[in-house]
Amino acid sequence: MKFHSLYSFFFRSITPLCGVVLLSLSACKSHSVSTRNEVQIWLTKGDESIKLQQQPSIGFTNNPGSSQNIEIDDQQKFQYIDGFGYTLTGGSVEVINRLSETKRKALLYELFGKKDQSISVSYIRLSVGASDLDGEVFSYDDLPEGQKDPSLQHFSLAKDKDLIAMLKEILAINPKIKFISAPWSAPVWMKDNGKSKGGSLKPEYYKVYADYFVKYIQGMKKEGITIDAITPQNEPLHPGNNPSLYMTSDQQKDFIKNHLGPAFKSKGITTKIVVYDHNCNKPEYATNILSDPEAYQYVDGSAFHLYEGDISALSTVHNAYPDKNLYFTEQWTGSRSNFNEDLNWHTKNVIIGSMRNWSKIALEWNLANDPQYKPHTEGGCTECKGAITVSDKENFTRNVSYYIIAHASKFIPANSQRIASSQTDNLSTVAFRTPEGRTVLIVQNNSKTKETFSLKFNQKTAQVSLPGNAVATYIF
Repeated sequence: MKFHSLYSFFFRSITPLCGVVLLSLSACKSHSVSTRNEVQIWLTKGDESIKLQQQPSIGFTNNPGSSQNIEIDDQQKFQYIDGFGYTLTGGSVEVINRLSETKRKALLYELFGKKDQSISVSYIRLSVGASDLDGEVFSYDDLPEGQKDPSLQHFSLAKDKDLIAMLKEILAINPKIKFISAPWSAPVWMKDNGKSKGGSLKPEYYKVYADYFVKYIQGMKKEGITIDAITPQNEPLHPGNNPSLYMTSDQQKDFIKNHLGPAFKSKGITTKIVVYDHNCNKPEYATNILSDPEAYQYVDGSAFHLYEGDISALSTVHNAYPDKNLYFTEQWTGSRSNFNEDLNWHTKNVIIGSMRNWSKIALEWNLANDPQYKPHTEGGCTECKGAITVSDKENFTRNVSYYIIAHASKFIPANSQRIASSQTDNLSTVAFRTPEGRTVLIVQNNSKTKETFSLKFNQKTAQVSLPGNAVATYIF
């Protein structure tokens, strides 16, 4: 990954009061649904003085506004949304399980539960085998050096037993949550360097590796976990992580069209195949694969990160292949993170930017770790900060990516549809129509000073003020 400079902060717990902090939602239930002539407002400020607090509602009028306009047009409709969330790494599971039973269950419900009591995370990314934010490197078919297992007789999900147990708990809370999975590396005996870090998949193991994916999907299904989508490789152009694997676009195209796609078809696997899963500076990686008719038939869409490039790369791929989906699958916040910078940059690019450029999902990186940014593998990321920091069995902290995702996930359920919204020089916006018929607008103020605007919808106007370097979600 190409990391931008960030520095750490710590959240100070506050006793919940109605309309003050998120955990007070159940106490504020009577205020949680506004009338159609009112706009409900939830605010987070970059200075951390307000974090996802509900503000007094404002009313629509028939009077024309006198300030700059943000207009919403629900007649212009775009992509449907699958959800918002994080990667549930093995390390995330490990630290969440350090909490007491009461605290652990409360946290899982706060993350994945019903709207009034949680932030309603609706999409999770998983690693196939270890990611670099697991405590150790592993695959599902590890063997002593020099041994091989082309028939995959030793394949086992046992290393993921704690992850699987937590996924079952999450599914009990939200049975409709979706999962996308990606490997950081193939088993080392399939690789040309015989190591977990770097190297490429040997061509003679393409078929075996396709069968490995089939076994993974089938094995998770037996546990009651449906994998909605997979990518063949996390960050295929970054072989410097541990674990990692280098896979060119042509190699991935060959793997999909001649092995993975046919294997899924022959086994009746309906899990979507999503290509690339790396930075926005190389949209040609995805378009090269999609330009091949044989590969095209097996591919659902393309996945992106934003450590390099511009978020508009998603629209570049969409414009070339408008019937293929887009997915935004990862963006980190780090140990030197600045809450203000991260809140505003990520909301503008990861949430608003990815959605305005046709993505069906927006995911931040790691869900949870400890105060030392562990667990991680030897050679894995030492600065990646989770949305949650678990400090001991009774205490956890909500970090900036918690709020970045919450401003979307809490209010925009799966199967919402993006609709048109205008923007100004300082105000970035994205709007949605939910399955319940609500309109949701996210606005990020990139200015250091307050911006006042007229929110216009269906010939009605509401006068709105948004503090500088702040993010707000408006529901009506």
